Amino acid sequence: MPWKECKPMDERLRFIARLLEGEKMAPLCREFGISRVTGYKIFNRYKDSGLDGLNDRSRAPYRQANKLPFQVERTILGIKKKHPTWGARKIRDKLLRQFSMVKPPAISTVHAVLDRNGLVKRRKRRRHKASGTALMGADAPNGLWCADYKGEFMLGSREYCYPLTISDYKSRYLITCEGVPSTRADFAFSIFERAFKDFGLPQAIRTDNGVPFASGNALFGLSKLSVWWLRLGIQIQRIKPGHPEQNGRHERMHLTLKKEATKPAAFNFLQQQERFDDFIGVYNNRRPHQALGGAYPGDIYTPSARIYEPPGEPEYPYHDRTIRVTRCGRICLGRRKINLSSVFAGQTIGIREVDDQIWQVSFLEYDLGYFDKERDRVEPGPSPFMPDKVLTMCPEQGVNHVTG
Repeated sequence: MPWKECKPMDERLRFIARLLEGEKMAPLCREFGISRVTGYKIFNRYKDSGLDGLNDRSRAPYRQANKLPFQVERTILGIKKKHPTWGARKIRDKLLRQFSMVKPPAISTVHAVLDRNGLVKRRKRRRHKASGTALMGADAPNGLWCADYKGEFMLGSREYCYPLTISDYKSRYLITCEGVPSTRADFAFSIFERAFKDFGLPQAIRTDNGVPFASGNALFGLSKLSVWWLRLGIQIQRIKPGHPEQNGRHERMHLTLKKEATKPAAFNFLQQQERFDDFIGVYNNRRPHQALGGAYPGDIYTPSARIYEPPGEPEYPYHDRTIRVTRCGRICLGRRKINLSSVFAGQTIGIREVDDQIWQVSFLEYDLGYFDKERDRVEPGPSPFMPDKVLTMCPEQGVNHVTG
């Protein structure tokens, strides 16, 4: 239509010009694609104001029904100037005491006035920075498993393969090596679940800080996968960023894997997985291991006595309430929605009031953080994943590369 192809001002000028030439209103409105009500409105605006009446007019309301009176706004700014450390809640309470006859504005309105005048200091939320945990060794099989993705490589079909590997720290036994098309958590969940069913549960798992083992934006770097491990009673260990030597035994295995099973790469995933399976058999049961005194890893490793079974719902007998986190990672308390983290979606947590209007949030035996009456998010407390809470093995001063 002409209204969409030209500027509205030009169309109105053409419309008025043809009316002044004597054309009828009804057929002219049909040609321009407007109603007769709109046509008469344009014509009346031209008669009242001339060509200026054809310009676009502001659609802003003449008055705002709920606009704060300027006297009240000026008083709010005066109180803030006198008491720079006061927030919106205190300023509103002061208004109530000084001017009890005036309808008090909402706390959000007072905050908006302060914000509009540049009197609100915004605190930057601290992002979690991966730092790793203290690393402990293991003096028996299944005391510690190591997991990582060997660097991706391209198959003959032009698809990328990301091998996920899991090994036992003590015996060097290669538990699994599974080629997957990405590092998505869905693949990792199924691989770890199959390993748990076949070999039982370890005491701890050591990984790097990458996806899906950790999450840079979540509370304490947790991910859905690591939360699942905690539910199963598996402790977490993370190496420091940029220090793969802290997972040296596992990285040394990757070097052997690369030489013997990926060069050259197979054509597709099925063929490549067959190579990985053959490598596992040779590595565990036919290849003498120098660090084991020439023994095979299969001679030393035994499955874990901890049988895998889906974890039961956690209980919080010493907390005030037990709440299930929503799918979007929130804690719902009545009409309040407190942001926690999406990695806890569907998990059961406990909350308890530790001070006046201050609540502590706990997951299993770990205290995650606090929220109060004003802020609708959980502020992280001290990291609960410290050596005395997470790791119970004998201490390990350093992890170096071990020759295979």
